[in-house]
Parts: sequence; C-alpha cells; structure tokens
Amino acid sequence: MKLKMPYGISNYEKIVRDGYYYVDKTMYIEKLENMPETSIMFLRPRKFGKTLFTSVIENYYDKLKADKFDELYKNTYIGKNPTKLKNSYCILRFNFSGIDTSTEELTIKGFKNSTIEAIKLFIGRYKIDFFINENQEVEDILNSLFTAFSLQKNNEKIYVIIDEYDHFANELLGFHPERFKSLVSKNGKVRKWYEILKKGTETVVDRIFITGVAPITLDSLTSGFNIGKDITQDVEYNDMIGFTQSELIEILNSQDISKEEQEKILPIMKENYDGYKFCLNAENQIYNSNMCLYFLSDYIRLGKIPDKLIDMNIASDYSKIGKMLDLCKGENRLEILQKTVKGEPILSNIVEKFNPAIEFTEIDMISMLYYLGYLTISGENFGTPELTIPNKVMKEIYASYFMQLMDKEADFRIDNNTSMEILREIAKDGKIDKMVEVLRIYLNNLSNRDLIKFDEKYIKLIFYCIAMTMKIYSVKSEMEVNRNYPDILLVPRDRSKGYKSIMVEFKYLKKGETSKLEDKQKEAREQIERYSQFDDIKDIEGLRKYTIVVATNEIYVEEI
Repeated sequence: MKLKMPYGISNYEKIVRDGYYYVDKTMYIEKLENMPETSIMFLRPRKFGKTLFTSVIENYYDKLKADKFDELYKNTYIGKNPTKLKNSYCILRFNFSGIDTSTEELTIKGFKNSTIEAIKLFIGRYKIDFFINENQEVEDILNSLFTAFSLQKNNEKIYVIIDEYDHFANELLGFHPERFKSLVSKNGKVRKWYEILKKGTETVVDRIFITGVAPITLDSLTSGFNIGKDITQDVEYNDMIGFTQSELIEILNSQDISKEEQEKILPIMKENYDGYKFCLNAENQIYNSNMCLYFLSDYIRLGKIPDKLIDMNIASDYSKIGKMLDLCKGENRLEILQKTVKGEPILSNIVEKFNPAIEFTEIDMISMLYYLGYLTISGENFGTPELTIPNKVMKEIYASYFMQLMDKEADFRIDNNTSMEILREIAKDGKIDKMVEVLRIYLNNLSNRDLIKFDEKYIKLIFYCIAMTMKIYSVKSEMEVNRNYPDILLVPRDRSKGYKSIMVEFKYLKKGETSKLEDKQKEAREQIERYSQFDDIKDIEGLRKYTIVVATNEIYVEEI
C-alpha cells in the first residue's frame, strides 16, 4: 500500500498510525543526545518542518510512550539504535505561534494562555497535583509548577520543548517594534519567563530543545539563560529538517512515480523549492519539505503538476518580507533588493544575535533575510558567506515586493487588465509594446525621485519583475550562455501551446549622452546577434529579439 503524503501534518504519531510517509530524520536524535550541551537552539525558516521534528523528539522521550516505542519507531534509524534516554522524560511542550500581537495586553494574555494550556496538558498527562492560579503572573505559574513537580516526582526529570519561540516576537518587531522592546526588556514578562526556565534547569529541567526562525530575541529573551548550543549553522545539522535530493527521490519511488515522470517533475521542484544551505561547508542543498509535500500531494491526487506551485498558506507567511525589509530604510534596502532579484551574490557575515535596542543595520537586514529563508548560503569568499535567493518561489516573492515599492514611489499600479494585455501580447504575438508603455510610465514617474538613482538596472529590474508575474513563462535574468549573459530571456514553460519566446538586451544612456544613442543601439544589436548563435538560444523556436535603450526619459525599442 502506498503511503500518503503528510502535507500539513506535524504530529509524528498520526503520521505513523494513519499511513503517511515519513522521511527518517531520527538519526539526529542520537546526535543531539550525545552532545555535551543539554539545551539546544535550532533555527530554520517558517513552514520548513520544525514542528514535526519536535514531535518526533517528544514521542521518543516521553515516558508515557514507552509501550508504543516499537510501533512508532520500528522502521526508523533510532528504532534500531535506541539511546539510553529513550522514554525517560516528562515532556513539557510550549508553542508560541498564533499569539495575537495587535495590542500589548493581548500579546501578554496570549503568551500567558499558551503557557497555561501547556501546563494543563502536562499536569493532566503526568498526574501532578497542581492548582493553576491564573491570577498569578505567568512566570510565577511556571515557577510554582517546577516546585510542585520536584516535590511529587523526586526521581523524574522534565524535557522542555519550545516550538516557535520567537513567532510573536517577530510579529511585534515587524509591526510594533516599540511594543517588542517593552515585552522583552529587563522587566518584561517574556524575559522573566525565561529566567524562571533557567532556574528550572538547576532542579527539574534536564534538557531543552528550542526551535524558531530568527535569533531576534536571543539577547533579550534569553539573557542570563545561557542557551547551551545554537546549532543553526552547524554543518552536522544542515540536513536535519527539509529534504535532500536523495530523500526526495525516495519519496517519488515510494509512490511508484516512473523515471519518466520524475524527469519531468524533479527539475520543476528543484527550480522552485531547492537551493537552501544553512552552513558554509554543507555538502547538500536542501528542499523546503512543506513546499515539496504540497506539490506531491496535489500531483498524486490530480495526476498533473499543480497550477499554483506554492500553497497560499505558505505564500502568506513569506509575503511578510516587506515588514522585515522596512526595518532597514532607504537606499540600502533597494540596493539589496536589486542585487538579490538579479541573482547577484551578497557578501556578508551572518549575525548570530540581533540587538533590537539599536537600529537595524544593513548586515542585520541581510542576516534576517537568511534566517527567514529569503536568502541562503551559496558560496564563500575568503571565509565570508555569499548569499543568494535560493529558488524561484522566493524570487517571485522578492519581485512582488519590489513592484509594490515601485508602485508606491511612482504612484502607479499595474491592474489585472494591464497585466493580461501584456501577457496576451507577448504570448500570442511576441510583441512588447504594452510592456514598454508601462516601463515608460514608471520611467517618467520615477526619474526625478531622489530615492531612485535611476539607471539600466532599474529598468531591467522592473521589466524582469513584471515578467515574473507571468506564470506561463520561465524568466531568466542574465542566464549564463557560453560566458555571455543575455539580459532577459522569457521562455514558455509549456512550448507545445505555441507561446512566443522573447529575448531583450537593455542599454542606458545618462543625461547628456543622447548623442551616443546609435552606438548603444549597435552595441545591443551585436550582443543579441552573438547570443543568437549559441545552441541554448538557437534551439528556441520562434524567438523574438529586442533591444531597449533608455535615454533620459525616452525609451527606444528595436526588434532584431
């Protein structure tokens, strides 16, 4: 019997019992247990499989699950290689996602309620005689629990799991930064809670595993807590969540997906979901597991590639990029956007702890983009990481955000009708008249703005970002062809439908250089003609080729 795809399921016991496929990551339980540190921090982007991994840990160490060990882990590495601490803990699990951050009062209330709900489950499961006084401060409730546990369970220890430790804090930082500082300050409720947790490690708390997205609150929330080890960028744990290429192929084989089908869908999945490296020396690139499972669940159910390559639930999480980028103002933000969307590597160290007390710097913003999954490590330069956008899905989110910025600055927005006209004209006739008309509006509206130091790269970027919204096209920007780099190449994903392909070469003339127009046009023509001789370009049937030269407020278009 084929195992089902566990898209949206993060309960390990349910996955095993209800016949879902599980990519075995249990060898990391052994690795974590053998570490000298007993308090572990592990960060990864949203919707990447962190909650499922915490569920695997929870079921493995829970003393009440000892009689289910064989059932739950018989087909896993850890089932065949159990550790000495299996099924030896009382599990106290917290999850701080879903807290309402619209007001400070609601945030504090949500944090308290999440704590109380976790404690209720804990005392019920492990039969602890404990009265929750909800009139107490949240940190006092937690402290009272530890005291009661030590008195009643002399020979037992607690394993604390905290999932999404920073979720509400990231929301606050993006939308209410002043409120964030208040809550995590020295006298803030959240800070005090972590101080009690630290105190608990001296008595009843033996191990802690914390997951989240960014170390944005480490200094504030955990000051004095002394987290034993942050393994986020440890090469040994690069593959701990997410899928490697070989793991993804194993899933495809388990579903009896033929080699022919695999050859069709793997390049699409790789282009859209792969590309993550979280450590400089990591061997494997990692696929976003949630995105892969979304794709495969639809592919298996419908028998075809999904029309939408990213689930709206995932897209909405990642679409919050704007709020994080807004923490860094002005020219730096646009420069980074321009580089990333073009695929240029950004050379930057990665901040391991943010200081929210001071204004976000450029390196802070770049690091935040890494933690959120908008950038990933693609190489190094003398030991400094090179960061790029990991895949096409992330690139589309960048493009969407960039266009939002342009629309705001230009006081102009491309409506659905205009988008359809652009797409129809390109796909049906291979013409770019409507696209050029839109570019001209942007040029006229933006050219005098101090924010935009307008040049070729911004015209090219606007063209590229508009093209990225056309789902029927694969959009290549400066794709390497025999060490040459055509500016923009639009190729239909499904060439059988007769959609036209487009290649565009851009040139830009600064103010006062209009006399060089013919020279620039000639240069662009020669480049187009040279690119056309390469096999990768020559094989594109019916390719339409254009040069675009921008001079002051004029755009000159020539079809080759």
